[in-house]
Amino acid sequence: MNAPVVLQVAATSASPALFLRPWRMADVAALIEVSRDRALRQWASSVVDNDTDGARWVQAQQRGWAAGNRFGFAVLEEQPGSVRGQLVGNVLLKEVISGKPEAEVGYWTAAHARGRGVAPRTLEALTSWAFDTFEADGLERLKLLHQVDNLASCRVAQKCRYDFDSILPAAPPSFPRNGHLHIRRTSV
Repeated sequence: MNAPVVLQVAATSASPALFLRPWRMADVAALIEVSRDRALRQWASSVVDNDTDGARWVQAQQRGWAAGNRFGFAVLEEQPGSVRGQLVGNVLLKEVISGKPEAEVGYWTAAHARGRGVAPRTLEALTSWAFDTFEADGLERLKLLHQVDNLASCRVAQKCRYDFDSILPAAPPSFPRNGHLHIRRTSV
């Protein structure tokens, strides 16, 4: 993955176009702002409260790209007259290992962008990219995990054809409650 990856998601009648690109240090201020949302903090595995936290988080995303095993994308909504776009979420492909048949996806959506189809549209773009990019290297399925009481994530998984597989036991501290495992296979 030497060339920068930018994924485009077309506009719909109800929502502007989205683009997904690797995280940059210039995103830290917007990341801190969206991270203030209590609902997001409830589900997030890491907390971003200040510039130091934000820089550490973005650097972790960048290390994943450099290692070729974790691909975090900032999700930006196109804004008329702006080349930057507004941060509306994050989508992630992780645990990518050559020859390993499965990897994991994750995502979150900023409070101001919820209810507009951002998560399913970006998850679908990431899923297509993951299979297109890594299927020849052995990727056969993607897993999506969420806590059992995160009903919005369950709906996103279903919309994106990630089939419910099983209930996973809690694994505190990062996964304090039971969870759902959803799986999507390349043949879907």
